[in-house]
Amino acid sequence: MAVYRVCVTTGPYLRAGTLDNISVTLVGTCGESPKQLLDRLGRDFAPGSVQKYKVRCSAELGEVLLLRLHKERYAFFPKDSWYCSCVCVTAPDGTHSHFPCYQWIEGYCTLELRPGAAKTICQDSLPLLLDHRKRELQGRQECYRWKVYAPGFPGMIDVSSFEEMETDKKFALTKMLPRADPGDSSGNRYLPGFTMKIDFPSLMHMEPNIRYSATKTASLLFNAIPASLGMKLRGLLDRKGSWKKLDDIRNIFWCHKTVISEYVMEHWCEDPFFGYQYLNGVNPVMLHCLSSLPSKLPITNDMVAPLLGPNTCLQTELERGNIFLADYWILAEAPVHCLNDRPQYVAAPLCLLWLNPQGALVPLAIQLSQTPGPDSPIFLPTDSYWDWLLAKTWVRNSEFLVHENNTHFLCTHLLCEAFAMATLRQLPLCHPIYKLLLPHTRYTLQVNTIARATLLNPEGLVDKVTSVGRQGLLYLMSTALAHFTYTDFCLPDSVRARGVLAIPNYHYRDDGLKIWAAIESFVSEIVGYYYPSDASVQQDSELQAWVGEIFAWAFLGRESSGFPRRLCAPGELVKFLTAIIFNCSAQHAAVNSGQYWDGRGRIRDDEGAGSPTLAS
Repeated sequence: MAVYRVCVTTGPYLRAGTLDNISVTLVGTCGESPKQLLDRLGRDFAPGSVQKYKVRCSAELGEVLLLRLHKERYAFFPKDSWYCSCVCVTAPDGTHSHFPCYQWIEGYCTLELRPGAAKTICQDSLPLLLDHRKRELQGRQECYRWKVYAPGFPGMIDVSSFEEMETDKKFALTKMLPRADPGDSSGNRYLPGFTMKIDFPSLMHMEPNIRYSATKTASLLFNAIPASLGMKLRGLLDRKGSWKKLDDIRNIFWCHKTVISEYVMEHWCEDPFFGYQYLNGVNPVMLHCLSSLPSKLPITNDMVAPLLGPNTCLQTELERGNIFLADYWILAEAPVHCLNDRPQYVAAPLCLLWLNPQGALVPLAIQLSQTPGPDSPIFLPTDSYWDWLLAKTWVRNSEFLVHENNTHFLCTHLLCEAFAMATLRQLPLCHPIYKLLLPHTRYTLQVNTIARATLLNPEGLVDKVTSVGRQGLLYLMSTALAHFTYTDFCLPDSVRARGVLAIPNYHYRDDGLKIWAAIESFVSEIVGYYYPSDASVQQDSELQAWVGEIFAWAFLGRESSGFPRRLCAPGELVKFLTAIIFNCSAQHAAVNSGQYWDGRGRIRDDEGAGSPTLAS
């Protein structure tokens, strides 16, 4: 008689425990144990509990390869969810095997777990384990299905697939909730008391292992509801008229003052601060160094000579690499929206900036369209104060549209959703790359689903408050993706290609490159351990399926993007993984965190803290 000791840990989360019967089967190289109920006096699987049991077998099982958890009905109690953290098995000879789970198990089902050691498919030789990898991925691919949101968009998760999955099906551990008919638009309803619609049905379906935790949901509601109600009560959300004076905007944020917000209110209209925002604001990726002026921006030396001074000229500054351009070409053909039955306006400006001898980046000239001519004058700092300020304000309005739609939502949300989907669908839990990427894609699918239900939906927030509306948003994102390249995606390549390596006080670049190097060093150690040669990369069929699915669904199979459809060497894998982790984490923080309210209801960025220059 062989006795195995089994230690089961339940997660410490709200409602993580279960009253269902939990049984276990151990599968080893020499056989498997009989299915044994895990039962002690009192409640066994309470939140945060660690329970120990004994599993008796007629003979030793050899190396334990798999552990099966069976979740079944207990008496008359209804089925519930159980969050199993891990199971530790101690063999008769004292050998310990750890089986990480860290997932919600819903309904009545059987879940198979492997030991925690990461292994590529090339490192598995036993048919039992190879078959387990295959069945796990088949189950995940049934659960996590791709969907096309709009032409030219990266693939997204099809949340309706969660409703179709049976609750007792392996790897499809999800609750069933009532859902409106897919063809019925009645699910897109107005939020009581607000002027925007929300797609409620799409928010009701999310596989439990990728949705927000209870604490994160509470934190989200705690921050969002007071801020939304505050804007509602102050009339900001329902405002249909124009601002009468700039002080009206200050009054909106009268109780949310910070040192930064006060600084911005004092300096937002100054040229040096305008240029500084291009370096360290919420969209620090727009600048390109020029060696010659584009034909669509016919600026002469005489125009800018008063600003450059007597000791230099425009051509000299171009040769020195001190002239930069922010080009909003993508807005030239963007659809224009109507708000309150009034057509809106969108500019597609060209903003020329100069790095002066004092090391400050200042605007040199602004043209508000892509086509020069009598109807498209070039605005200069020597123009009247209000003409120049209005030109800068239009640039900042265009900056808002490009930043929010492309730099932020497309590049650090939608693309990251495609990375998360491909990881869930093509890499099993035991794969080292799955383990590496999982923490960086957590909650991505949930937050994007919320965004599509509240921001991108017809008559949602984007339709209600932006000059391009939902149709313009769809145009901007699809156009941006069609021009997005692997160089843009990789920070070191991007700053080199844009010619901005030498600009002083470019903290986004300096800090970003340090973070990139740290991520790259960490990833290199992991990749070097599991992929010691080119052949080890090329022969990993799961890895190749993963990168191929990203190429097909994130970048729509576009060869001109430069993104890999196949990886051939460890160095290529290191760069690709580093770029994914950087964009899902550090890059998102750089272009996102500055625009939102913090937990105390205050604006955290120089861009939004009372400055009218980003308002749409």
